[in-house]
Amino acid sequence: MIKGEVVLLLVVSFIFSCQKESDSNCLQKTFEVTATAYNSLAYQTSSNPNITAFGDSLIPGKRYIAVSRDLLDSGLIHNTEVKIEGFDSTFLVKDKMNRRWKKRIDLYMGIDVEKAKIWGKKKVNISYCISVKDTIN
Repeated sequence: MIKGEVVLLLVVSFIFSCQKESDSNCLQKTFEVTATAYNSLAYQTSSNPNITAFGDSLIPGKRYIAVSRDLLDSGLIHNTEVKIEGFDSTFLVKDKMNRRWKKRIDLYMGIDVEKAKIWGKKKVNISYCISVKDTIN
């Protein structure tokens, strides 16, 4: 039984050491941004409102955001998981905004225009992690 406990201890130690290693390969970034909301409706986006600027299909009910292009340069790239202040779960970067916007995100709210209006416009903190190797290249 002692051999089994030693093996189990080694496996658990290995798992925790791998997690710490992966955390050290991650650069945490935090920004204050202006957050608005948008819907997949032609008058708000384009003639094909369910397709993002990255070419993804939007699915109502999913937690997606569009980001201003200056944030793309800060590592907030396609499919990055983003934690937004005030929400329990993360959002995925699935769209990018018009070049005129700076330090801004747009929360996707399906076709619920009223929900988007209620959200309005607010300053929030966002945080996300980028791979250290991505910052070297």
